[in-house]
Amino acid sequence: MPALYELRVESLFSAAHALRGHDGACERPHGHNWKVELEVSSVSLDSLGLAMDFHALQALLREVLADLDHCDLSAHPAFSRENASCENVARLIHGRVRERLPRGARLEAVRVEEAPGCSVRYRETGE
Repeated sequence: MPALYELRVESLFSAAHALRGHDGACERPHGHNWKVELEVSSVSLDSLGLAMDFHALQALLREVLADLDHCDLSAHPAFSRENASCENVARLIHGRVRERLPRGARLEAVRVEEAPGCSVRYRETGE
């Protein structure tokens, strides 16, 4: 029977943002301790019995988050034409991680939490 291995790792970064055009307090600059979770899958294991090494996956995520950490996301070049909303941050991280994943690993989703209980899960639908 076919198998699917699903791995999850998470990391944190701190950053500020402001939502241009928002009718409320979020239009003003404010900060979050963002939590990012990656969901990666694989149908096979390597010679060590690993779908992907957790340390390698965490290092990849830290690399992707490095230029977002301790900055004003609204001033970041990636958000020059759109708000640095939780949704757009999740999509950006997804794209950056997908480009760097090794062959055989598939990025299923990225979950970004900007405050406890407030998160976005982004995945590509393939449509």
